[in-house]
Amino acid sequence: MSESSRDTAQGAGWGSAEPGAYKQLMPDHVEKLSWLNPRTLWAARNGVLASWFGDPTGGTRSRWVARRAEAGAPADKVIRREVPDRFSFMVIGDTGEGDDSQYCVVPGFLTAAQDTDFAVIASDVIYPVGSTDDYGTKFFQPYQDYPAPMYAIPGNHDWYEDLGAFMRVFCADTPPLDPEPAPRPLTRAWWRTLLWRGPRPADEQRFADARKLRSLPGQEAEQPGPYWAIDAGPVRLVGIDTGLLGTVDAEQGAWLREVSRGPKPKILISGSPLYVDGEYHPCAIHGGGTVDDVVRDPDNHYVAAIGGDIHNYQRYPVDVDGRTVQYVVSGGGGAFMHATHTIPRISVADVTERDFRCYPLRGDSLAFYSRLYARRLGLRRLLALTESEATAVIAQYLGIEPGRSPGPDVRVTRRMRLAATLLGAGGDPDRTSRVRLPVRKLYTKLFSPGSATYSPPFFKSFLRLDVSPDAVRLRCFAATGNRPQELDPPVEDEIIIPLT
Repeated sequence: MSESSRDTAQGAGWGSAEPGAYKQLMPDHVEKLSWLNPRTLWAARNGVLASWFGDPTGGTRSRWVARRAEAGAPADKVIRREVPDRFSFMVIGDTGEGDDSQYCVVPGFLTAAQDTDFAVIASDVIYPVGSTDDYGTKFFQPYQDYPAPMYAIPGNHDWYEDLGAFMRVFCADTPPLDPEPAPRPLTRAWWRTLLWRGPRPADEQRFADARKLRSLPGQEAEQPGPYWAIDAGPVRLVGIDTGLLGTVDAEQGAWLREVSRGPKPKILISGSPLYVDGEYHPCAIHGGGTVDDVVRDPDNHYVAAIGGDIHNYQRYPVDVDGRTVQYVVSGGGGAFMHATHTIPRISVADVTERDFRCYPLRGDSLAFYSRLYARRLGLRRLLALTESEATAVIAQYLGIEPGRSPGPDVRVTRRMRLAATLLGAGGDPDRTSRVRLPVRKLYTKLFSPGSATYSPPFFKSFLRLDVSPDAVRLRCFAATGNRPQELDPPVEDEIIIPLT
């Protein structure tokens, strides 16, 4: 087994390692996606419009589900897979950026995914707006050599063109929805409709050619809709669609409560995590209650809840009335890396730093961003930190033992502390200053989405879950973009989840 980032800096991808071979898998032309580009932000405006003028995704989702029911999809939305009591599957989140940060994951993913029965994409299959024309280079091409079916839960970006492309690809070529009646003039719905981005015409020949890349019989998968359950061996996977704003509509909520009943152990897979960045987000269900109410109900027998949307890995083992539920963030499968160094010292739901895990390590995240913005802003003397310096200053900020030793000769200086503060480093949530907290929030919202880079280390990740009658073995694998980690993906975290 190769070294991980917890072992050495080389295991994290730092140093002069041999570059990976992932570029051989990439298209000849790659359009670089920048979330600081006004054109990209305007194309992705529907999330803001939904928050201002009301979120229409619940109604649209209901119409999609009705369309699938008319086509013969099972009423309970359960996919029944014939697998033995021991089987394996992959989870990979927030994949579809189509550039180096997505393709660098593919070689290691294919290595770790050998002999798995299927894979699930957890959130944001296609950036920036879920367009049909982007599925070729951002889904079919990168995963053409994965021999098993791939299911998916949509993320907010897949909804930016009303989920039409997602329904075509994953839900048996569901035809487009009929236009809705025009709203009354000058109402909130009228303003939303006026500014709303709708689906764009697709290049049908290009789409047909792309689909051929994943057309083998063993790769075929058909979902009953944007939310579903999979019965496989001793477990049930429950996938929910949290739409544009991270909530669940009443119709889906009623289905979730119904499909969650019974003694079979269950794993939730969601477009949004319930615990993330040291905070609790239970995910509201319209009409009352939350998704986490369902997960915590002992009669439903949930053992884990996995969410995408945030582009890194985090794990919170939460005690729920004497049993442990593993709450996992798994959104590191392809898009830009969300910072982990902005996560404060963990103290949520009785989970502490001793129990919490994340990837990349906070020190590596700070080193990554310090070098990135030192280069972009021409402030190398002020901002640039080595991985050892970043690890040491994070340990001091949080008052914790570092995930990897920074070495005996590293002394934290005033300049290093200033760089960490300017880059939004987290701290003790009970002692965070009035200055540092706004800086961290500003950094997380504004600068983190501008972190797209085109050279290693990328700090990407994905999950493999090995299921047996008694337990699930969950492993988080890393992808750095370097050749050693392609050949032997390092395990950054591992946990055995009991089923009985």
